[in-house]
Amino acid sequence: MTTAASQTTTHAGAPDGDPLLSARDVVAGYLPGVNILGGCNLEVHPGELVGIIGPNGAGKSTLLKALFGLVTVRSGSVVLDGDDITNERADSLVRRGIGFVPQNNNVFPSLTIEENLQMGLYQSPGRFADRFAAIVDIFPTLGDRRRQRAGSLSGGERQMVAMARALMMDPSVLLLDEPSAGLSPVRQDETFIRTRKINKAGVSIVIVEQNARRCLQICDRAYVLDQGANAYSGRGRDLMDDPKVVELYLGTLATDVEKADAARPPGA
Repeated sequence: MTTAASQTTTHAGAPDGDPLLSARDVVAGYLPGVNILGGCNLEVHPGELVGIIGPNGAGKSTLLKALFGLVTVRSGSVVLDGDDITNERADSLVRRGIGFVPQNNNVFPSLTIEENLQMGLYQSPGRFADRFAAIVDIFPTLGDRRRQRAGSLSGGERQMVAMARALMMDPSVLLLDEPSAGLSPVRQDETFIRTRKINKAGVSIVIVEQNARRCLQICDRAYVLDQGANAYSGRGRDLMDDPKVVELYLGTLATDVEKADAARPPGA
C-alpha cells in the first residue's frame, strides 16, 4: 500500500516492466491559477484494468481528461509507450491508440448505431468492415440493431454504443469516465461486465468510477484520489479490505451512489 507521500516513486502492486501509459507529477486545472490536480501519478501496464476512485471533486475526471489532452497539464508529464504525449491533441492521441468515453453526451442521438461507429473510425474509414465485425463479436446486439437511431436507446445501450465507438480505432488504452453513472443497478452490472470483457480482449483500461466497491472488484489495481492528489494505491481487492480506505472513502462513496440512485428517474 502506498500513501500520498510515497506515491511519486512507488506504485503498489504494479507489474514489473515499463508502463504502457503513465502520468508523473501532473498538475492541471481549468482556470488560470486554479489547479484541480496537484501532482498526480498513475501507471497502466499492458493488459491492466486500473480504477480511479475518490470523493466528489477529487479530480478523477480531470486526471482522465489530462491524459487525453482535454485539460492543459501545467507541469508534470504524460507518457505513452515511451513517448511524451503531454498536452498532445486528442485527435492525435486517438491515432496513437488511446480511446476516450466521456460520461455525458457520448453518442450522436440523431445518427444510427452504425453511423455512430463510423464516426469512431473517421480517421481510417477504409477499415470499417473489419472493425465493425470485431466490435459485433464483443457486442452482438449492436450488429442486430445497427440501423436503430442512438437517440431511441436506453442509457445502458447508449453507453454500449459509446464504448464501441471508442474501440473502432482498435486502441491499446481505453479511458472510461464514470460509465455506470445514472444507470440502474442491473445496467451498472452489465457495464462492469462489459468493461472486463473488453479488458480480457487485450485492451488496457483506466476507469473512473463513483461505484467504488464494484470498481475495486473488477480492477487489477486502483488509485484513490483526494483533493487532487494520490491518497492510496494498490490492488483492487487489497484496497477493498484496507480498514483506512473503507473508513475514509468507501462508506462516503457508497452514500454518494445511493443519493444518485434515489434521484434517478424510474427506468433510467
